[in-house]
Amino acid sequence: MRRGKNMRKVYCDNGATSFPKAPGVGDAIKEYVESVGGNVNRGAYSSALSAGFVVLETREMLAELFGFDKPENVVFTKNITESMNTVLKGLLKEGDHVVVSSVEHNAVMRPLVKLEQTRGVTFTRVQCNKVGEIDLKDVEAAIKEDTRAVVMTAASNVCGTALPIKEIGKICKEKNVIFIVDAAQTAGVFEMNMKEMNIDILCFTGHKGLLGPQGMGGFLITDELVPQVDSFIEGGTGSKSDEEIQPEYMPDKFESGTPNIPGTYGLHASLEYIKKVGIENIHKKEMMLTERFIKGMEEIDERFIIGKRDTENRTAVVSLDFVGMDNGIICHELDVNYGISTRPGMHCAPSAHKTLGTFPQGTVRFSFGYFNTEEDVDYALNAIKEVIKAYNE
Repeated sequence: MRRGKNMRKVYCDNGATSFPKAPGVGDAIKEYVESVGGNVNRGAYSSALSAGFVVLETREMLAELFGFDKPENVVFTKNITESMNTVLKGLLKEGDHVVVSSVEHNAVMRPLVKLEQTRGVTFTRVQCNKVGEIDLKDVEAAIKEDTRAVVMTAASNVCGTALPIKEIGKICKEKNVIFIVDAAQTAGVFEMNMKEMNIDILCFTGHKGLLGPQGMGGFLITDELVPQVDSFIEGGTGSKSDEEIQPEYMPDKFESGTPNIPGTYGLHASLEYIKKVGIENIHKKEMMLTERFIKGMEEIDERFIIGKRDTENRTAVVSLDFVGMDNGIICHELDVNYGISTRPGMHCAPSAHKTLGTFPQGTVRFSFGYFNTEEDVDYALNAIKEVIKAYNE
């Protein structure tokens, strides 16, 4: 039954983008747009200097968040896809070999396939098991003499399974191979320390677990790798403006053109909020909601659950495959009749779905965030029961 405009709204698509954003994000963006307005690195007046300070402090906050001691090597992009393209296309040359997992997002796979086509870069896909877990022995065995980098997601965006990043980083260090991590699903909800995990380049997005606005992403890169990665675009940086050669120093090497300063103000506010609440507390709450949802689904029909059933080494992403039913219709009914936002389909990760046995039908993905409640979970479970019943009548 269609519930109308006044139906309850439950957002369960935090794996795509967080909603609502952290308290203070909207106000911070408004402050910049209405009261500051100056560009960074392109003026000596007070508002430009004020904006520059916020940008610098945001780099410092991200460096601290990821256990990194070089805030000047925190590079801003518009999203993690741009970060991955910058890093992979700037680093990899003809003859290079790369190791990836079988649950990677297209933000990793499409640039690699393009490099395979245009530069002859090769890659080995390490097969994960049916719940998205990877065997470290398989990772080690995939590394060859010509392996330049291991590129791994920290957690699957389809089933939520977290990969053993620290252990993979140790293997990479022992093999003298560059380790690049896609932290799209874990930044802000998992403790991540680049030094302890032996991560050389960490790519992040600001609008998911970091609870900031869309249009903000970036990467952190060690000093050793800065000279090895070519710039993706060149242009005005506000520095060395008397020269037509792109600066090589950081972060100017990778940041040409006017940056997203409103977005940086928003990300600055969300990072302040995360620091105040604590990543441990955020993760704890999300796991409580995830456990409640999985247990509820086991009572409805455990066959529908894709991936791990426990809350160890995972994010708050849970995929469901409604066996014998159309996942797209289920998702649509949850939205129009119950106000529940989920995401059906391939989730830009066909390799992950092939690994999990859900290709080509895809899944309905529920992804919970810090601002969801137990009531949201119970409401979603009840809605699923009703939609299944109506579907089969």
